[in-house]
Parts: sequence; C-alpha cells; structure tokens
Amino acid sequence: MDVQHDRLARARASGAVFARTVAEPPWGLRLAGSIQLAVHTVVRGRGWLWLDDPGSAVELVPGEVTLVRGGPDHHIAHEPGAECLEPEDFRARHAYDGSSEDPRATVFLCGAYRFSGDIGSGPLEALPQVLTLSAAIGDPMREVIALLSYELTASEPGQPTVLDRLLDVLLVLAIRNDFRRSSTAPRWYRASADPRLNAALQAMHENAGHPWSVPELAAISGLSRAAFARTFRDALGQTPMQYLTDWRTALARDHLRTGELGMTHIARTVGYSSPYAFAAAFRRHHGEPPGTWRQRESLRTQAGPGNDPHTH
Repeated sequence: MDVQHDRLARARASGAVFARTVAEPPWGLRLAGSIQLAVHTVVRGRGWLWLDDPGSAVELVPGEVTLVRGGPDHHIAHEPGAECLEPEDFRARHAYDGSSEDPRATVFLCGAYRFSGDIGSGPLEALPQVLTLSAAIGDPMREVIALLSYELTASEPGQPTVLDRLLDVLLVLAIRNDFRRSSTAPRWYRASADPRLNAALQAMHENAGHPWSVPELAAISGLSRAAFARTFRDALGQTPMQYLTDWRTALARDHLRTGELGMTHIARTVGYSSPYAFAAAFRRHHGEPPGTWRQRESLRTQAGPGNDPHTH
C-alpha cells in the first residue's frame, strides 16, 4: 500500500456537477464559496478569475486547469473587474450564446466537486486557495481535459459516473503535481518520501487494525526505537501512536459516513477488540458515541449546500 495512493485514492468525487458554457462578451459569473472545490478550464477563448480583488486576477487559457478551494466566493469574467452575475441571471443572459459564431465568445467548463469523507479533503486543504495547472503536450492532464470536454458534449448512460471518475483523476494529478514542487506540502507527503519512515507508514496504512507498537514499527524501519520515535516526531510533528490513532479515527469516520459497515466490523477494521472498546475510544475523541455522530453527520450532509456550479 502506497501512503500517497491511500490518501489520494480516498479523495473521491461524489455527485460532481459540470457545466459547459459559451458566453459572448461582456460576461461575468459569481460562484459561491460553499462549493468545496471548483474546477475551471477554458476550451476556447480567454477568461479571468479572481476572489475579492480583480487586481490579482489570474488568466484562464486553453490547456490549463484552475482549481479553487471552498471559502470566499470567486468570479470568472471576460476581463478583470467585469460585472459578475449570480448563476440564475447569468444563465438567462447567455441562454442563446451556445449557437453563437462570434469569434470573441469564450467556451469554458466549470466543475463542482464534493468529497466523500474527510480523508479525501485533507490533501485539498494543503493546496493554495487558487491553483492554476498547465498541461504540456504529453502531460496526461491534457488528455483528461479533452475527455471531460468530449463527455460534456454528449448525453450518454452513466455520464455522471464518468464525470466523477475523470475529476478524480484530474484532482489526483493536480495534487500530485503541486505537492511535488511545493514547500508547504503536508507532512505525511514529505515523510512518505523518507525511506526511514515510508515502510512504517505503509505498514500502518496497509493494516490499521493491527496492534502496532513503536518497537515493531521501528524494526520495520530498520531503526532503533529511540531513533525511530525521534525521526517520526521531527517529520510529522506527532508520535507514531498519535499518527496511528488519528488515521484510525479518520478511517472510522469515513466508514460511519457510508453506513456500509456495522459497528463490530468498523471496530475490527480500525484496531479495536470490540464495538464497546471502539465506542469508548470514539467518545473520548469526539465527545459522543459513534452512532450519535453518524446520525448527526447524515443530517448535516443532507442539509448541506448544493454543488451546482452554475447549471445542470
């Protein structure tokens, strides 16, 4: 089990929503910060994107993808500072631009991405608020963009699933590219590149339910107990057992959210001998039993904001 794969593979789209838009200038669109991750790419023409300050707008050009994390609202327009409409008004104003032959028209794609679980959202939080990625010739990201564009032009059975999975691929490529060159990549990402720690991290991820001990993990790493504990804390900012507990708890939360496993199975999967031991440990971390947490999380998810980028 690759640690990076284990975390990034859990960053899965759930009900991703896409829109393909043709807009003649002047045009501008305001998108809500409640979208957990927005993905934008221009297929033809040009556009500009900014958060609060049009002076810091980034240009959107064909062959690039821009990701925007949830938080403040963001704006996309034909030029920085242009008037930006709410989605309903934007749709009404540009309803017939799709048949336009105006060479100044911009064709762009918007995607709204919702994560299933907080393991997937962890890597996202390490990304910049706005991240633009270039896809050079030969870069697989270019092929993903082309496939997205193609899929949006047709209405075929299973299209939502195809779009979700294409966005999964796009997001993993984006995160991997950014982390590789970023000095602010998550500690677990940098630590997984350290051969002294990678084996122990892989072991914990591969079998979170195993009763791991520091001496056992140190032996896997080929270090003494003291050297392993010191190296681990320096790299990750916590002890091996704290990391393992956090990982187990995150896995448990994801299992509770899906509702696919019973308490006994979840307990065994994340390293507890019985559902009672698991419930006690979960209560210590969250202040409530896992069943209550699952019910409250289910209600919160149902009441959460929609993902619509600007049209269905």
